[in-house]
Amino acid sequence: MRESVFENNIPSYYETDDSILVLGDSFEILRKMKSECFDMIFADPPYFLSNNGITCQGGKMVSVNKGSWDKLNENATTIEEKHEFNRRWIRMCRRVLKPNGTIWISGTLHNIYSIGMALEQEGYKILNNITWQKTNPPPNLACKCFTHSTETILWAKKDEKAKHYFNYEKMKELNNGKQMKDVWTGSLTKPSEKTEGRHPTQKPRYLLKK
Repeated sequence: MRESVFENNIPSYYETDDSILVLGDSFEILRKMKSECFDMIFADPPYFLSNNGITCQGGKMVSVNKGSWDKLNENATTIEEKHEFNRRWIRMCRRVLKPNGTIWISGTLHNIYSIGMALEQEGYKILNNITWQKTNPPPNLACKCFTHSTETILWAKKDEKAKHYFNYEKMKELNNGKQMKDVWTGSLTKPSEKTEGRHPTQKPRYLLKK
């Protein structure tokens, strides 16, 4: 039987032989987890993109709002409070990472600079700045700046002395025998992968596989 990662029972979760899906507030869930229980974390935090603007989806003009959780005034009202919000959850993630564990965090210009600073302030060592280049980004309807076609994924280890795991040979295998660069190109999440509903920030499987 798998050893539980929780200090206390979590009421809302679904478990299979190889996975656990927990529903709830990340701050509350992280607080109840055991220290140093994860090898790796992939975090897709609020980008704070929801500002009542518009975007294009499926050729139609739609609201850019993702939900109350993505609005600046929901979790923070100032730049300082937004940064403290990021430092808080990043600090909590560090507690549950194993000594040689790593964390991957996705973001855009709206949040990634705060996240990079927060990682360093909380003791992490940033290993790579991955640029995810989207082959089919939505067009820029305002026509006042360049089309937003990339996202950033920061990869960091728990601290300077940590001996992080990196499968170099596997990365070369996935990249036709050559060293893999820090620019990953591919499409947005395919409709066929959205079998459980239309989550506004779902990442494609090929990205998570890498």
